Amino acid sequence: MNYNKWLLKNTKSLKGKTVAITGSTGGLGVHICRFLAGLGADLILLNRSRTKTESQIKELEETYNINIRFVPLDLIDMQSVKAATDFLCENCPDFLIHNAGAYSIPRFITGFGIDNVFQINFFAPYYITRRLLPFLSQKGGRVVMVGSVAHNYSKTNPDNIDFRDIKAASKAYGNAKRYLMLSLYELFEKEKGATLSVTHPGITFTNITAHYPKLIFAVIKHPMKIIFMQPKKAALCIVMGLFEKTQFGEWWGPRIFDVWGLPTKKRLSTFKKCESEAVFLNAEKYYDKFLQFLT
Repeated sequence: MNYNKWLLKNTKSLKGKTVAITGSTGGLGVHICRFLAGLGADLILLNRSRTKTESQIKELEETYNINIRFVPLDLIDMQSVKAATDFLCENCPDFLIHNAGAYSIPRFITGFGIDNVFQINFFAPYYITRRLLPFLSQKGGRVVMVGSVAHNYSKTNPDNIDFRDIKAASKAYGNAKRYLMLSLYELFEKEKGATLSVTHPGITFTNITAHYPKLIFAVIKHPMKIIFMQPKKAALCIVMGLFEKTQFGEWWGPRIFDVWGLPTKKRLSTFKKCESEAVFLNAEKYYDKFLQFLT
């Protein structure tokens, strides 16, 4: 595939714009950043690892003439999340990409009192967005969230909001992604200044898909690389989100069965309005609870 030709046709220069992205050193994040740097965007990289981020910055600066800043962010530590959000509020980007995520990891209850998978994939990104929104609105900015087909693996449960008792990684992750998608749809539905673009990469070979036991993974990793899209191509779905917003219940993703192909916008039929409204109310309750937690 000729990526430069696709970018020339479907995007435009981002020179003079700043993009903040979480999880920039991961499989998708690396390619997203290269695409954005090639379009001239300055970058704010929000990651846990200083070593990996500094290595990434060095690589990008060797090729692209852009400004890059590193902001420490550990989504499992809400004090870290608050500090990073404080920085973003003071240095508001034009775009914020919620790319970081965690799938099959050891489960525990965080210091904030919720399941860690739920906090990483839902609440921490929601908190960042919610606090940053007034500043994004002032400059007509956009939030781009990386959703997942896993959001349809299970419906939300008002009696078990964070799925702390659900052992299946696919359901816990899917529930958290569903919460973030639905809460952001509701948050932005009546927003006038800033916009939202919900995207998803389909199924691609990244650290999130590399969660199987070592022996099984050794057998399936090569077929997975052949069957599913490569991260570089899948990253185009997220890049597209910077240039095209989504309305309530829409997302950008691979055009063929949500798994293969170039980005296309589709209408979701995986939830009803009453569910998204209930999810949003819970999201706001968690947000208010955290503000009280800080004091």
